[in-house]
Amino acid sequence: MHNERFTLTARPEGRLGPDHFTKVDEDLGPLQDGKARVRVVYVSLDPAMRGWVSPSTDSYIPPVQLGETMRSLGVGVVEESRTDACKPGDWVTGMTGWTRYLDVMPGQLTVVPKLAKIEDYIGVLGLPGATAYHGLVTEGRAAAGETLCITGAAGSVGSLVGQIGKSLGLRVIGIAGTQEKCDWLTKELGFDAALNYRTDDLDKGLKAFAPDGINLHFENVGGKPFKAALRNMAPFGRMVFCGFISAYNGGPVEDVPDMTAIVRKRLTIKGFAMPDHYASFPAIFQELGKLMMQGKLKYRLDIEDGLENAPAVLDKLFEGTNSGKLLVRVSDL
Repeated sequence: MHNERFTLTARPEGRLGPDHFTKVDEDLGPLQDGKARVRVVYVSLDPAMRGWVSPSTDSYIPPVQLGETMRSLGVGVVEESRTDACKPGDWVTGMTGWTRYLDVMPGQLTVVPKLAKIEDYIGVLGLPGATAYHGLVTEGRAAAGETLCITGAAGSVGSLVGQIGKSLGLRVIGIAGTQEKCDWLTKELGFDAALNYRTDDLDKGLKAFAPDGINLHFENVGGKPFKAALRNMAPFGRMVFCGFISAYNGGPVEDVPDMTAIVRKRLTIKGFAMPDHYASFPAIFQELGKLMMQGKLKYRLDIEDGLENAPAVLDKLFEGTNSGKLLVRVSDL
């Protein structure tokens, strides 16, 4: 059986792109006993991938090594099995990487029930959903009546954070990068307000929405939106940090915001990464499933076709031109 995969062959100093990957064509031998052969259907493209290719070893996950298949989340179908852990036709999800086929050991990928669309298992019922729920509810300790602000609010995580927040009784304002995204947040997802960080006066907008300050802030972006949120926090407010995409590709160092606000307003700042919390995923997905059944979660997918296009499609993440969760379709279900 012929396979195609992409390996990391150079570490970027700036933006990650096609020049850092090499396509490998290979023939797969017979499937070994104790393993299953998976055909990948979708792979996920995420901002965290930029950190995964860094040489740094002090992060929450080891870096991808040069010559290795590029790491990514994915979903697929078991084509052949020589293990009791799964059977042909099963849907599986986990770290598939940028490949059309892969042979896995029991436990390497997770078998999921066919209760939703297969792509939902790397979306609302995958890492983005788990990140949104855990970050807001567990790390952020969201409470009804509070004011919640989200940067990157139209992204795969931010859009879910806002909807979960609304279901819990919070007032929600999102910050995004286009008017179309802001309209989607308010008109379709139920956000109370949205600001366009490219055109709106963020301080004026935040003060108008939250004259007493922001109680809980969910950070995905950094840069100008983060600075505005920091300036507009309420006393004893909490800031939860999920990502800082504006800084992932290097470039000029921005002015440091007035960090004295942390002391003056007695703020709590907390960063988190979901690999520390895999044990909580089943309980989180139960709660997300309930919200889906109640019609309280909407989700938008941005799907590009062709594994060969994955290295170039990554740029949509850092330009902010993706509309929802960014996926690449590797094969048809």
